[in-house]
Amino acid sequence: MRIMIAALAVCFSTAALAQNAPSAAPPPPTVGGKPLLQVKPRAAAAKPQAGKPQSMAAKLQACLDLDDGTKDRLNCYDAVIPPKPKAKPGAAKGVTDCKFVKEEDERLSCFNGFAEKIPKLPPS
Repeated sequence: MRIMIAALAVCFSTAALAQNAPSAAPPPPTVGGKPLLQVKPRAAAAKPQAGKPQSMAAKLQACLDLDDGTKDRLNCYDAVIPPKPKAKPGAAKGVTDCKFVKEEDERLSCFNGFAEKIPKLPPS
């Protein structure tokens, strides 16, 4: 009986000693002395492309959703293409030439003309 108690005391004392000493974290796995890299999923793949940058055409078409002939629509166009008036603008040959028109109403109609000609983009 004494031998059995002594054996149990030895077993439980070694188990208690093993629990007291915190073991250090194992070193990261290596290949050829270099640590392995862990690949994390991209945040853009998890979300439905909310932060994807839009093209200039998509931004201009988004301005068409605002009321026509309003200051808000012109501000939207000016956010996409900031105005840079010059002395004699001439006729606008492209949408970026609308930024040279000084008069707000003329600049708005210039942007409207080009934005309405853009073919509708497929939803992304």
